[in-house]
Amino acid sequence: MASHLIQGRTLGMPVRVRDAEVCSATFLVRADAARAVIAYSGLDVTEAFPGKAVCVLVFADYRDGDLDAYHEFGMAFLVRPPGVRGSTGPADLRQAGMFVHWLPVDRPFTLEAGRALWGFPKELADIELRLASPYKRCILRKDGRLVLDLLIKPGAPVPGLTALAPPPAYTHQDGVTRRIAWSARARKVRARPSGALIRLGNHPIAKELSELGLPRRAVFSSTIAHAALTIGEAEPV
Repeated sequence: MASHLIQGRTLGMPVRVRDAEVCSATFLVRADAARAVIAYSGLDVTEAFPGKAVCVLVFADYRDGDLDAYHEFGMAFLVRPPGVRGSTGPADLRQAGMFVHWLPVDRPFTLEAGRALWGFPKELADIELRLASPYKRCILRKDGRLVLDLLIKPGAPVPGLTALAPPPAYTHQDGVTRRIAWSARARKVRARPSGALIRLGNHPIAKELSELGLPRRAVFSSTIAHAALTIGEAEPV
């Protein structure tokens, strides 16, 4: 089993998150703007519909795991596998991966581990999560400036959904694109069409989101009260 030394601690692979609360909202955004945002990666977005790419905004409270407890926000795009070209459409979503463009966290240990182990684009930020009510809210600030205020409305229970098969994650750091296989199990899942309210601030990432076409109606939103994740090694592609 591979192991890595981070801040004097040895982490074995795979890394496990034993309990987390995860909330997400999925948006259709301008494909040309999404391509411009992730052009540095060498990857291309999958178009769910002509001219429309998929952007997922997610926030999580990691309560128990190998990387300790911390808050995280993610901005990601559905992308075609490296080297795949040609027309895209709804059928291609089954083969798509998830490119992680931005992944702020609020603790330095998970920041260093995420960057060193997988090339995740982690940065320190102020992530305020309000999770006590059925309405889940994330207020994200970076460098003292508001990035966004995202509210996820309660959805309907999804009974029987436990084992998830998420798409592979992709990262890009120091000129290297990496593929990361991971798996998840979930309890107390809720989902609904739409269900997200977003307010953008004046941070550069907020400007990126605005250029994608946000704020706009979400396609889909979900909350997972208890998630367990297993994250494998990163493989250069």
